[in-house]
Amino acid sequence: MHKVERALFELRRGRALYVTSSNPSASALVAAAEGLPDETLAQLRALCGDVRLVVTHHRGQAIGLTVQHTGSPPNLSLGLNTEATPTRVLGLSTASAARLDTGAPEWRDVRKASEAEDAGLQLMRLGRLIPAVVTAPLNACNAQVLEQMIADGTILSLDSEGIEEVVGTPGIEVTHVTEAAVPLADAEHARFVFFRETSGFLEHVAVLIGTQEEWPDPVPVRLHSACLTGDLFGSLKCDCGDQLRGALRHFAEQGGGVLVYLAQEGRGIGLGNKIRAYALQQEGLDTIDADGTLGFGADERQFDSAVRILKHLKINRVQLLTNNPEKVKAVEAGGIEVVERVALHGTLNRHNLRYVTAKVNRAGHWLVDMLSQKVE
Repeated sequence: MHKVERALFELRRGRALYVTSSNPSASALVAAAEGLPDETLAQLRALCGDVRLVVTHHRGQAIGLTVQHTGSPPNLSLGLNTEATPTRVLGLSTASAARLDTGAPEWRDVRKASEAEDAGLQLMRLGRLIPAVVTAPLNACNAQVLEQMIADGTILSLDSEGIEEVVGTPGIEVTHVTEAAVPLADAEHARFVFFRETSGFLEHVAVLIGTQEEWPDPVPVRLHSACLTGDLFGSLKCDCGDQLRGALRHFAEQGGGVLVYLAQEGRGIGLGNKIRAYALQQEGLDTIDADGTLGFGADERQFDSAVRILKHLKINRVQLLTNNPEKVKAVEAGGIEVVERVALHGTLNRHNLRYVTAKVNRAGHWLVDMLSQKVE
């Protein structure tokens, strides 16, 4: 875990890592495309010459790139030309297809990403960075210089299996850290319980409304992913703030309930990437296509930690406040009975109409009744 944490720190600083693979010849130097400094790109070229851009299959589909494969679509490794700059590399990783140059492509070839390259993408997701990395395959590198840089600590070395163990371990555990009473405007008898995932990367809060011994059965519950723009600033681009406040009012009216507030901004892509997605939406993309253009799936969230929190609170039967069928499935799969589902509708306006429509038509959310509202 310590090494993966340091690796994320190095990537955020714009430095390269050496990621080893079970197949030694497939090991690679890896650097984040986001914030890539000129000197890091120059270092990769000086060490190895051959530099590649690795993107997720979502990003590949968004710009019309595919490779032959069987099973799930693979992540893609693109051979960059020698004129590629850090700014251009980031553009290749994030721009909509309409904004890519129509001239000669920046990549020489397209192939399936290697194990080490896939591990690099997993680190990007863990760090809420753009899921795109610049890599230099080991077979083209100056081995003697690279070994010396690893030995003196200039470049951190870690193995892809270790990254997979941290990122891909199923069943997220959470640890209760602390709690305190926090009276709220809509619910004076409220208690905040703070949890940290055992990985140490994410922290969540359960807001307990009313006295636990007097909660109704089933317990009203809302799983709410953080939305800074909607929850705090009242953004009109989404219905998140309306759902948050509506849930708290519902709990107060029912005599209690639990809001599990999850650190999963932007459906799990992070605040910075959410703002990037907003910029792409201004070009005409809907919320799902914008996330795909950045290299993410339609919804990157996981609800394992929310289930663990509910179990920690000894909640076994819930009245779930949600419009999202995936939340119902996740809670039930975790062994908690969903006795009833209650819809939460915000106010439809000209800014969130397309967003709500995409959630209904492309993500299957139960928001048809909301779409029947008059647009304000």
